Amino acid sequence: MSEHRRKPPQPEGGGRSAARRAAQQRPGRGAGPARDVPTASPSGPYAEPPGHSGRAGARRAASRGSGGRGRGAAGAGTGRGAGRPDKRLINYPRSDKDGWQRFVPSWKLVCGTALGFFAVVTAGAGIGIASVNTPDPNKAAQAQNNVFLWADNTQMVATGGSMNRQIVPIDKIPKSMQNAVISAENESFETDKGVDPMGIARAVWNMAKGGSTQGGSTITQQYVKNTYLDSDQTLKRKVTELFISIKLGVSEEKDTILAGYLNTAYYGRDAYGIQAAARAYFGKDCKDLTPSESAFLASVLKGPNLYNPDGGVGTAATPEKNTERAKERWAWVLDREVAVGRMQKADRDQFTEFPKIVDSEQARSLSGQTGYLVDTAKKYVMKVTGLTAEEMARGGYQIRTTFQKPRVDALVKAVEDTRNNFLDEKARPEYDTFVQFGAASVDVKSGAIVALYGGPGMDKKYFSNNADTLGVPVGSTWKPYVLAAAMQYGTQNSHSQGISADSKYNANDLTVINNRDGKPLRDASGKPFKQKNESTYPYGYVTLNEAMEKSINVPFAQLVFDVGHNKVREVAEATGILKDSMNPHNDASFALGTSTPSAIRMADSYATFAASGTHHDPFSVTSVEKDGKELPGFGAPKEQRAMDDSIADNVTKVLENVVDNGTGTKVRKLGFTRPAAGKTGTTDQNKSAWFVGYTPELSTSVALFRTDPNSADKKLISMNGVGGVDSIHGGDIPAAIWTEYMKEALKGAPVKDFPEAEKIGVTADASGAPSPSPSFSPSPSPSMPSPSASSSPPVSPSPSKGGKPTCKPWELYCIPDTSGGTNSGNTNGGPGGTGGPSGSPSGTPSGKPGRPGGTSWGTSMGTSG
Repeated sequence: MSEHRRKPPQPEGGGRSAARRAAQQRPGRGAGPARDVPTASPSGPYAEPPGHSGRAGARRAASRGSGGRGRGAAGAGTGRGAGRPDKRLINYPRSDKDGWQRFVPSWKLVCGTALGFFAVVTAGAGIGIASVNTPDPNKAAQAQNNVFLWADNTQMVATGGSMNRQIVPIDKIPKSMQNAVISAENESFETDKGVDPMGIARAVWNMAKGGSTQGGSTITQQYVKNTYLDSDQTLKRKVTELFISIKLGVSEEKDTILAGYLNTAYYGRDAYGIQAAARAYFGKDCKDLTPSESAFLASVLKGPNLYNPDGGVGTAATPEKNTERAKERWAWVLDREVAVGRMQKADRDQFTEFPKIVDSEQARSLSGQTGYLVDTAKKYVMKVTGLTAEEMARGGYQIRTTFQKPRVDALVKAVEDTRNNFLDEKARPEYDTFVQFGAASVDVKSGAIVALYGGPGMDKKYFSNNADTLGVPVGSTWKPYVLAAAMQYGTQNSHSQGISADSKYNANDLTVINNRDGKPLRDASGKPFKQKNESTYPYGYVTLNEAMEKSINVPFAQLVFDVGHNKVREVAEATGILKDSMNPHNDASFALGTSTPSAIRMADSYATFAASGTHHDPFSVTSVEKDGKELPGFGAPKEQRAMDDSIADNVTKVLENVVDNGTGTKVRKLGFTRPAAGKTGTTDQNKSAWFVGYTPELSTSVALFRTDPNSADKKLISMNGVGGVDSIHGGDIPAAIWTEYMKEALKGAPVKDFPEAEKIGVTADASGAPSPSPSFSPSPSPSMPSPSASSSPPVSPSPSKGGKPTCKPWELYCIPDTSGGTNSGNTNGGPGGTGGPSGSPSGTPSGKPGRPGGTSWGTSMGTSG
């Protein structure tokens, strides 16, 4: 081969070999120094001479190296990712960094993100604020009826309908009302922008922790909240309220917002808006409100259920507790006005008397028992659904109750007939005024309240529901719980085995009561405590059955210590007695009825005995519809086993004996022939009298007590002298009402018997009982003369001249006199007879039920039957 055809020598690393080597490199890795290959450069000392294929190959190789899947040869020698800039929109992870630094955002990214977020939030808020509507108080005033139905689905009453509201302009709302509300609700109202950032932060934090959501704290936010007919505590609604509040804060005058709030707020008494509230509480237009009255209305805004003196729902919302809270809040609002500079101290000092409130017009419109029935049903609906009083007042609910009109009418007639025959307020105003009746009747098989008597009527200015009131001691109607606990748990002498009603206890008057350690109780002076009976008759040791029959105090005062107070509480609570109505003290009087359950609870509790130990919670509503949809939770409460059926049936057997032979014989004297069981109760100083009884179908309780409904403390007053007799007992008027009602309520129903009571328990006599069985004189029978001082003849009802009895049907101790007069006597000839816990009354010249002197032994006696 000739010289001129020979290829010139190629520099190492250049020419075609360099191109081949560059082409053979993997995409994305480049010709880095790790391979010890020098970089081809036309300006370097090892540059390839110009040539067609050499230069083209080099260009192609270089092009392939920089355009691969990774970072090309252009980045060689500067570290990973260095070189040509990344073309992504957001350079994250960062392409110009290596290792962990790739994940550290640049300041540009941080600022850009924050700016973008702020822009999105601002735009979203702007769209949200623009899309919401401002409140319309006229639209918010819309409301519907609440329709209450009888158990047979016929209408009882429709309440509400036209919302009790009238919109008034700000110039008609007195400055005193404006100052009171701003001072109490939102001091910074005139300067804030409609929202309270700190309040919002608290609400968000509370929701984040899983707590309940919180409402707006500013007047603007509360005004917005009032425009929503539903009050669902949801985040969506809170956000909507926030947007509207912000919009109002920047677009509306403060006077407009304040007027809107005062015109939409709920003040109780079904009153929405300041004008309706002024009429409802003070019977005047809002423009005429005084500063004191304005302070009261501002106080009610904190929560009508707890600050309306009429009372609300729940044990914490009694009229007494609400009145106390309202007075404290009223004084605080006035002081607050001074503190924030909206009232002069000298002006504040003029208001020392709580403003006088007029009677509720709403209550007056619900005449007779309707108000009490509606009140009972509303409370039950609110309990089941969690609805507030304000939401209930907005209406739209169709409520079917358990109340049976024929039985309600029968109960009203029984009470009113007895009242009219027994009381004469004109002739005996110092005795016969303020006498109150309360009663309730419950279906044994379900717990449904079929009838109640709450009082003379809300239209007659009596607003307390006597069927559901607390605070009236039940007397000896409590003794069956002590007996049931002894049958279930036994006593110290039975070695934890249940005892029978044949167990014997000392029944003598003024017997020393021992505690669980066997040591005497001590009275206030430190001396051994001696329990008082109503009579001094020396019974000796009697069975618990006889002690219940004659309602003798001493045996049960001792038995409660032998069983244990908490065991008795457990039994009572299992049958439906509320714990907060029980006497909390472990004293002797606990066994004798110093607890104060309502008539509804007593009727429901005794229904547990009638149902052989199965308990049903009392209920008054079977269904509720809203906008055509039925609300859940209104089925009959599930039954629960309160005690063994044998225990309940044995208690019934003992209480049957009370009706047939003991303090409840009034039931038989009035011609009630069905199987019946019950117990009388009369309290210390004759302040209340009860009869609670049942058949296999119905359980009914009747309470009689005396209190001034308009008094501040509503204290019970002794009934000594009421009706012209010395004292009244559970076997008298209450038993007569019970009998007259039950005869009518069960008319036409088939007669049923109680289950046969099987023999249970062991006979465990109290400590000190003679063994064998003590010998003692037989207890007086209804036909035997009394061995006590009383020499009244036995009762033997017979017609007077012309075959017409001269005794009223409710006169328990009346003896018909053929000469036209009446006489009275002891039905059982002994001090343990009818009408009392351990003794019967001696004769009274009036011929009406009662005992001379009543029960006046003070706290040592506790209560009696």
